[in-house]
Amino acid sequence: MASAEQLKALLRSHLEGDDDRFYSVAMQVSAREAKLGHGKLAEELRGLIDQAKARRSLPSEGTKSPIPIGRPRGELAGLLAVTYPKTRLAEMVLGAELSGQLDRIVMEQRQASRILSHGLSPRRKLLLMGPPGTGKTMTASVLAGELGLPLLQVRLDGLITKYMGETATKLRQVFEATDRTRGVYFFDEFDAIGAQRGMANDVGETRRILNSFLQMIEQDASHSLIVAATNHPDILDHALFRRFDDVLHYELPDEGDIASVLRSRLRKVTTKGVSWKRLAGQGVGLSYAEVTRAADETLKEALIAGRQTIAEKDIRSALDERLRISRRLVREHL
Repeated sequence: MASAEQLKALLRSHLEGDDDRFYSVAMQVSAREAKLGHGKLAEELRGLIDQAKARRSLPSEGTKSPIPIGRPRGELAGLLAVTYPKTRLAEMVLGAELSGQLDRIVMEQRQASRILSHGLSPRRKLLLMGPPGTGKTMTASVLAGELGLPLLQVRLDGLITKYMGETATKLRQVFEATDRTRGVYFFDEFDAIGAQRGMANDVGETRRILNSFLQMIEQDASHSLIVAATNHPDILDHALFRRFDDVLHYELPDEGDIASVLRSRLRKVTTKGVSWKRLAGQGVGLSYAEVTRAADETLKEALIAGRQTIAEKDIRSALDERLRISRRLVREHL
């Protein structure tokens, strides 16, 4: 039987959600039984451990509840930030093409076991491209929420260092984690890793990081989703695009989209006669995030003033403010 210390270690690792430690101690128990001459028991324990590892890594159909995962420990704590989003696809305002792409990704993931059993692979390596505030980060949350997976955002401040070779080593740790723990691994501001080789500011280390990423994502055979997002697709290295299963293009909202966002957030508290079409026309040029912020600012001002309803002029004022801020930011970055 397992020693007292091994039993305590098993329980402690289970409570902390440390699967790797749990399996390590379980293998120690198996080895101890083999040493004591209990060969059959040791073999059964190893078989159960292998089954548990395989079951943990394989996606199950219709998964809804989040897969348990402890907080990243050790060096991974500085590389990954984990959350459990509950956002759903229905909460996003998207064009028909983009909505169809995301529906297909979610469906393929839910049917992953069936697809894999026929020697095919579900889409899981995704590149999101488009202006800031158009829904790329929310998409990563939605995929995690729809599939009941943890969202693990790669922390670029912890990943990219000034020491030669260290970033590639840290990158390998992230990809090793995708195999151990199924989740949505999100590389935001991906151009920091994927900028074209040979650019004016390119240095040898930049090329090595990109080459490491290209190699690792191509070799990755985990069941995790790898999602990369960039506001600057024009500077990405061309070799990256064929490493992804799907490329999703995000655009600024049109008038219909703007009207949908405003209506969904404000219609319950607006006065009669509000023209969503007029307001949408005024908000053209704003991102989804900016339109949402304008709606929320309108709600906050009404709450502070003690008003129960919101008039069209209140929403127009908030949109005007967001437009002024947006134009100022554009001028500053020209």
